[in-house]
Order: sequence, then structure tokens, then C-alpha cells
Amino acid sequence: MRIRRTLGATALAAAAVLAPGTMTPAQAAGSAVLTHTAVGGPDIAVGDVLTADLVAGGYATFYSSATGTSGIKCAASSFSATVTSNPAAPGVATEQLNTQTFGSCTANVIGVTSVQSITVNNLPYTNSVSDAPGNPVSLDPTAAGPLQTTVVLKTILGTITCVYRASAGISGTTGNVGQTIGFNAQALPKVSGPSTCFSTGYFSATYGPVKDSSVAGSPHVYVN
Repeated sequence: MRIRRTLGATALAAAAVLAPGTMTPAQAAGSAVLTHTAVGGPDIAVGDVLTADLVAGGYATFYSSATGTSGIKCAASSFSATVTSNPAAPGVATEQLNTQTFGSCTANVIGVTSVQSITVNNLPYTNSVSDAPGNPVSLDPTAAGPLQTTVVLKTILGTITCVYRASAGISGTTGNVGQTIGFNAQALPKVSGPSTCFSTGYFSATYGPVKDSSVAGSPHVYVN
């Protein structure tokens, strides 16, 4: 199926890459992997809820190829995740992705007249955020089931449903410039749906700024 999605304009602004073995000032000072307000700021508490919308002017996209522009794009998308661990840096913090929504979606697929809905299934997922070089992120399934997205499209012949599923997790990055988290051309093969649904959907989106909504003023989130 072709979807450009609210996991939309993609590549994240990357934070500076450190040489192996180098520590940031925040790491040397004993900050946690995730802080709010600034690099090396107050540690984010376990149980805090992190939220973000798409970066301004960005889209979440679900395309039929890793480099193409045929599919679906969404002008609105957001997520909510609960911090489940936040050790001292350097290290890996974990979050539980509880919600992820998409809206204002359009399609440029032949025969498709509109996008009825895009639903992320089998939540929650586990999101691991590392402060290793490149600030890698891994979004992985839990006992609830695999990473899966169901797309319902209206076509000239009626309504169709396309289901896409990642065989394991998907990978992304974070950036302290704009406090972003994003995914670029992550493959989700089709598991059901007619031929109008493309065989693999490639998901891209950048969210930011990520905020700690459990703290007064919802300060921005940084990776140390």
C-alpha cells in the first residue's frame, strides 16, 4: 500500500558524534541519560510521560520504496511514552510507547481517493534511547505483539485494509538540536491486503521537540 505517514519528514538533526571513549561534560558530572531543560540538566524521573508532535512543517510518511515519494503522508502525528528506566550516562534509557496517532493524511496512490485511518497496533512498544555515538534509538515489540500498523483506504472500488508488520524492531536516532527523535525509511512488510497495498511500507517521521509533560512547564528532553 502506499502511505506517506505521520512518521513523516524524516532525518533527525543529529547530535555531535563523540570519539570512542570520550565523555560529555554531562556524563562526567554524573547526569542521567535523559535530562530536561538542558544537557546535564535535571534528571528525568522514572514514570514521567514524554510527548511530542511532528517537527514544525514535517510529515510522517509511509512510502512504497525507501527512496520514492509514492504512498501516504500525514501532516499530524504525535506520541506519548512513559520513562521506565533512566540510568546514569553513558547508558541506555528505556521508555514504554503507549500511544502514537496519525491525522490529516493524504495519498498519491492510483485508485486511492482518501486515507480513512492509520492505526498503530499491539501497543505498548519498548523504546530504547542510547547516548552512544550517533544517539541510536530502537523501537521494539513487547508481549503485546509485533510492531504493526493498519491502514484503511478508500478507493474507487470501495474500502480496503492494509496491514504492515516489522519482523523485529525499527531503528532511529535522537538529536539535541531541536530535541528530536525520528525514523528514516524503516521497512514494514505487508502481511495482508489487496494488491493496491504496496508490498513493503517504508516509514519515516521526525518528532520534536520532545517534552517532559510530567514536569511543570513541559521542558524539553535532552540526551546526555
